[in-house]
Amino acid sequence: MESGDAGATPVEAGATPVEAGATSVEAGATPVEVGVSQPEPACTQQAGGPTSVKPSLPVKPPRPPTGKKPTGRKVSPAWDHFDRVDHPDGRRVAICKYCKRELSAASKNHGTSSLLSHAAGCAKNPNRELRGQKTLSFEPKKEGEEGVDLVATAFTIEAGKKALAEMIILDELPFTFVENYGFRKFVKVLQPKFKIIPSRKTIAKEVVSIYNMERMKLKKALEGRRLCLTTDTWTSIQNFCYMCLTCHFIDDDWKLHKRILNFCVVDDHKGETVGRKIELCLRAWGIDSMFTLTVDNASSNGGTIKFLETVTKDWKGTVLEHQFFHMRCCAHILNLIVVEGLKERASSISKVRDAVRYVKSSPNRFQTFKNYVKTLGIESKSLLCLDIPTRWNSTYVMLESAVKFEKVFLRMDFEDEAYNSYFYKQQNSGGQQKSGVPGGLGAPDASDFQDCRLFVGFLKLFYNATKKFSGSLYVTSNTFFDEIYIIQSKILDLKDSSKDNLLKQMATSMHLKFEKYWGEGNKINPLLYVAVVLDPRKKLTFLKFCFSRLYGSEKAAVKIANVRDVLTKLFDYYASIHSPNVEVESVSEKSTMTTDVDMSETNPYASMDSEYDLYLEAEQSMGCNNELDKFLAENCEGRKDVNFDVLLWWKTNSGRYQVLSKMARDVLAVPVSTVASESAFSTGGRILDPFRSSLSPDMVQVLVCSQNWLKSSVPISLRNAMDEVELLQEEYDFAFLESETSGTSSVGSSSSA
Repeated sequence: MESGDAGATPVEAGATPVEAGATSVEAGATPVEVGVSQPEPACTQQAGGPTSVKPSLPVKPPRPPTGKKPTGRKVSPAWDHFDRVDHPDGRRVAICKYCKRELSAASKNHGTSSLLSHAAGCAKNPNRELRGQKTLSFEPKKEGEEGVDLVATAFTIEAGKKALAEMIILDELPFTFVENYGFRKFVKVLQPKFKIIPSRKTIAKEVVSIYNMERMKLKKALEGRRLCLTTDTWTSIQNFCYMCLTCHFIDDDWKLHKRILNFCVVDDHKGETVGRKIELCLRAWGIDSMFTLTVDNASSNGGTIKFLETVTKDWKGTVLEHQFFHMRCCAHILNLIVVEGLKERASSISKVRDAVRYVKSSPNRFQTFKNYVKTLGIESKSLLCLDIPTRWNSTYVMLESAVKFEKVFLRMDFEDEAYNSYFYKQQNSGGQQKSGVPGGLGAPDASDFQDCRLFVGFLKLFYNATKKFSGSLYVTSNTFFDEIYIIQSKILDLKDSSKDNLLKQMATSMHLKFEKYWGEGNKINPLLYVAVVLDPRKKLTFLKFCFSRLYGSEKAAVKIANVRDVLTKLFDYYASIHSPNVEVESVSEKSTMTTDVDMSETNPYASMDSEYDLYLEAEQSMGCNNELDKFLAENCEGRKDVNFDVLLWWKTNSGRYQVLSKMARDVLAVPVSTVASESAFSTGGRILDPFRSSLSPDMVQVLVCSQNWLKSSVPISLRNAMDEVELLQEEYDFAFLESETSGTSSVGSSSSA
């Protein structure tokens, strides 16, 4: 038992009297002397109340004095459950008072351990310990299934310790949490059998053990899979730079998965440095098959891509010498486009921001604002919110709510003296205008709200697109072009034909930034066009439709030909490695097989229908030499079904397209963004919270990766802030330095990868 862990304290002779049930009596402890307050027998204890003895051993009244001088010898509590009997042959036995079974009582040879064990489990002992007794409880079904299952479970110390460690991981709690008095008291009431609550060091070792176990499971699951990778950087409070390497893949059941492989420190941001770290991580995992690497548009990432393309070109799973390896983060590009457009009229946004800040700065001002809302009869469930300048989505939300209260702000500007003085402009000694707001531009007027209303309508397209691009629980590569087509069409329309000069200027700026990164679609990774074609609702027909409207029919034909070339090249590669000898069965072979079967049939109508189905299939697939041609020749699925699941469609039809389905599994797994949705709108870097920043780098990786693996059905989310944390570095260092007996040596190898 570790020092400080929960445990019973024996009552010593001559100790201060205690209340009944307050102190436990350990087996073999010194009997309580006469005159000391005695605990009530266990059978008289109130249900749920404290007990003074182990529940398996009922308490007997103390033996009356015999008049003999005490020898100081301890009497085992086992004799409260047995009677001594001496046989004529000299054997001494103990007879159980409950079941009358005889056990040897030669204490010099056997002791009383066997007697205590029998008493604790005796079937006729009313206070026996029911070992292994299970309780019925409801547990959620496995991932992907709904509902609960009724299962029988039995509590064990190991299961409790593991569940506690998982709670520390999932809820991002400090290890010292397990030593808090309130938590220990809660556990004692919730599960009395959990007597030895782990210390902070023990629970940290259990956390590392969970990491190692989950890592082995994931490593086995990744064997033989082609992975799509993303990499991103995080910064701790101590300015350590962490690289987050994540893999994306679709499993054999056509479920999309996202798993963090490593969360490790990199020395600098140079492209080759990051590339070498990624190579080491992949080798440590035994990964030799990569499809794409999605990165943001930092200049150093070009060096990372070039390094990895060179050193992994000859790896087993390399596809076409990494021709489609580099994938740009689309969410990051959209951010750059939006920021460029907002520069055109930043003054109107600043005025509205100052007005919202005034209302939100005190309860009295906010109450005045609500009074005006009520007076003017404005009904809106949305509330004012102040934005974060580096997160343009918060600016969009702020403007969207503020324009609904335009009349309120204009009314306050007209008659509210406090609001007016906040923005009041006066002449200073130099004859210049100044505002009550430091650096302010004055209160927003009607023209400012009109500008913001135009911004809101335009930014909504980017807002929705960024949210879709940043999803991690669904396929994004097949919907990328839908969003890009809508955004590009809107930008071109406003640039060429808008009568509003503000929107025209904004669209022109955005168009220049758009062409810088995507051009006329020629700078987009061709795999994103392939993903559109592999969506059975779209295929090549959808690309023809979009290209012709964006670039004209002549350019559209050239682009379609380029996409078709990439499709053919990819399909030929997959056909050569997966099933080089398998071709689509000829119609004559199918007809022969079916005829042989139908000869034994007695129903001629069924035979005719079967033959007609084969004939119809032959007519529809005329000229289809392989699976790709057959897939493109078939009609598209309907686009009106909003619940259409592209992965489910491929799962259902994988038998028909044995090679093409393997190609679709890799292409559809490509992520178009490097970041999760909660940080996709930010133009600043991602920061580790204070608690994580206080940990050693190895323990940071253990916690971040383990949380993602245990919580795999939802995206990982690192908290932005914690109000109070204990920066106790020493409590984490031992996890890798004092792990001789906990089997944690493998962490060092993984974290150094």
